[in-house]
Amino acid sequence: MTDRGPDSAGIAIYDGAAAKGRARITIQSSAPAVDFPGLEAELGKKIEAKVSSTVKSTHAVLDIPAGKLDEARAAIAELRPNVRVMGAGEAIEIYKEVGLPAEVVKRFDVTKMTGSHGVGHTRMATESAVTTLGAHPFSTGPDQCLVHNGSLSNHNNLRRELIRDGMRFETENDTEVAAAYLSSKIAHGQNLGEALQSSLDDLDGFFTFVVGTKNGFGVVRDPISCKPAVMAETDQYVAFGSEYRALANLPGIDNARVWEPEPSTVYFWEH
Repeated sequence: MTDRGPDSAGIAIYDGAAAKGRARITIQSSAPAVDFPGLEAELGKKIEAKVSSTVKSTHAVLDIPAGKLDEARAAIAELRPNVRVMGAGEAIEIYKEVGLPAEVVKRFDVTKMTGSHGVGHTRMATESAVTTLGAHPFSTGPDQCLVHNGSLSNHNNLRRELIRDGMRFETENDTEVAAAYLSSKIAHGQNLGEALQSSLDDLDGFFTFVVGTKNGFGVVRDPISCKPAVMAETDQYVAFGSEYRALANLPGIDNARVWEPEPSTVYFWEH
């Protein structure tokens, strides 16, 4: 899918491998040789807990007590101001960088990753800069991520409303606003399906969203649905792609139910 998004790429993997009572934070640095050494010891001392880390190129995954997530995020900002949090939760790890998708896959050894589900994206920037932070997926809530094809016209107004509601933003990207909107809805008690349904009333523009959570993922398209989308389902998996060629090599695809998601229709699967 490189020709659909040659600027940058990313993937969220849900592997569920964290020990009971533990969580993880994926961080990114443009200078990992400076920012990563010694961080786990300093962070552990700051939050008074055991911290371990696994470094993958420009990213590192910090393993921490689940009850210390917010405290750890604040400590990371203080200890390493130039480090950015890509995502956090009990199951999610997020890796994304500028470059061709094949280069990003190789950089992070994506072919060796395993998990219950994943959400990937290749980006062609149209309205904001080509940066690591601007790459998808965006994560604005615990074990949540969103990728987006399209553009929103009311994202500036929504951003202001969400900031008043306590949401934080790292970029000017409209996709981050969509992610924060859904995170806010979920934080206020809606489930993923209800949050996606609300987006059809509150978000203006063209969009196809794929949203990941700890227990599954969901898909929704705007009422006009000018952005391409295709899905496949067997008794072994559910898969989504912008085009069929993204699914063509999946096992059992010839016997799968393959369809185009309907406009203004929410689909979501949980395990």
